[in-house]
Order: sequence, then C-alpha cells, then structure tokens
Amino acid sequence: MTLPLLFALIFPACLIWAAVSDLTTMTIPNKLSIILAVMFVPVAVMLKPDLMFIAEHLGIGVLAFVLGIVAFALRFMGGGDAKLIAATALWFHFQGFLVFLAYVALAGGALTILLLVARQFLQIFTPVMPAWLQKLLEPKGDIPYGIAICAGGLLAIPHSNLYPLLGL
Repeated sequence: MTLPLLFALIFPACLIWAAVSDLTTMTIPNKLSIILAVMFVPVAVMLKPDLMFIAEHLGIGVLAFVLGIVAFALRFMGGGDAKLIAATALWFHFQGFLVFLAYVALAGGALTILLLVARQFLQIFTPVMPAWLQKLLEPKGDIPYGIAICAGGLLAIPHSNLYPLLGL
C-alpha cells in the first residue's frame, strides 16, 4: 500500500466512522481515536522523518487534548469528542489546526441549528423512526459533535502540511 493511499484511506475512514458512530449511538469508540492517533506516526515518519516536524504535530495533538479536556470539564463536549479532536489534530500543523477548528466550529453550529429545527418540527414523526433517530431528536438531547469533527477534518485536509508531501 502506498503512503498516499494509506493517508487517503485511514484519515477519512476514521473520521467518517466517528461521525456515523456518534450519529447512531452517541458515542465515539476509543479504539477509533487510538487508530487515528497511532496511524499518524508511520505516515509522518515516512513522509518527513524530521524530529521537529513530528514534534510540532505531537505538540498540536497535546494542545488539542488539553483543550478537549477543558471543554469536557465545562460540559461543552463529550469525552469521545475531546479524544477525537486530539487524534485528528495530530495530522495538522498549527495553521492547519486553526483551520480545522474553524471548520469544526462552523459545522458544529450548522449541525446544532439543523438539529434544533428538526427537534422542533419532527417530533410528531419520532414514534415511527428508528431508535437512534428518536434519541437524536429528543428535545433536550445531546448533539453528536463527531459529525462536526468529521466535517472539519475532511474540509481541512488541504490545509495540512502533510497534504503537499503526499504528491496527490
């Protein structure tokens, strides 16, 4: 398997898996975040085995994890969301990380508005919906922020300093 193919498959696949899992179960499996974080290492080493390059990405991952812990402690997001943001952040340098966060915020806002509207107007249909959709449409239910993280990560791929190294 070539490196561009590895990146092209692993990174988006993990993000999509997180979005689908969060949408249908309101959880993001720990193994998913672990896979995403662990797979960064061989990709980064094969692309640019420069210690400073890898250290910057690891630092961004740690920063994102700390921000996620704070957001979790303040009940802004769930623990799975915090871990997914940290694992995803590893794949970005600082500027790319800021773009990623901006996309996550925009997608999260749009998702929240969409769910608030859907919860307002689709309540009469919930008895005939699948259980996961009923849970999603509960009036005071949680927001599956893994969807926003997925969208932000996918949209930010071209802003990663790994992207030009792939030769795609």
